[in-house]
Amino acid sequence: MHTLQADWLAGMVDPAREAARKPIDQPGRPPKPEPVPPQKVPRRRADTLPGRAALVHALAHIEFNAINLALDAAHRFAGMPVAYYADWLKVADEEALHFDLLNTHLATLGYVYGDFPAHNGLWDMALKTAHDPLVRMALVPRVLEARGLDATPLIVDKLRAANDLAMVEILAVIERDEIGHVAIGSHWFGWLCAARGLEPETTFRQLLVDYDAPPLKPPFNLAARRAAGFSESELDWLNEL
Repeated sequence: MHTLQADWLAGMVDPAREAARKPIDQPGRPPKPEPVPPQKVPRRRADTLPGRAALVHALAHIEFNAINLALDAAHRFAGMPVAYYADWLKVADEEALHFDLLNTHLATLGYVYGDFPAHNGLWDMALKTAHDPLVRMALVPRVLEARGLDATPLIVDKLRAANDLAMVEILAVIERDEIGHVAIGSHWFGWLCAARGLEPETTFRQLLVDYDAPPLKPPFNLAARRAAGFSESELDWLNEL
């Protein structure tokens, strides 16, 4: 992934090239982790070493899928401005860095990526939104990744209690970057709404219903969501949920 980003920055990747744009229904994956339904993923408790390793593994799996989601956003949707492709290749590069950080930390706990089962809910949403970049921008960055922002303070508290300060530092890097990723999604969602003459906030809420998006549940990380492009009226709406 880092090589692709370097090639892009060197001007060696042409975003206008259409010939190679064939939709990818399933990205390449290693033999493990074993895919299981979300309800079959074991509970992750940070107060035991195996539980903390399972938590780190789950975060690494999210970042692994996020690489594919960002690359798919760049690959699947032709005809967008060059800045759109620059944004999503940058996101993919940062998601790869996050995975590397988590995978390295997982090794210090005596585990490797693939040691725990994992679900593919993130990629399922990629397929669900494969027909329209507006829907993708709404439901992946502004729902799934924003939920990650909400969860981060709670996870940090658990890791501090377990005295895993190295993971706390890693999550600080990830949160900083993920705010930027959600902001990119918010920007392009707004751009696409403007191009189609749609009101962004009412459109976003309707898409949540139309696509049976994962429910939005408090507590919300309002500061992070604000930095990531959610308007004050959207934050007020979230506070009412």
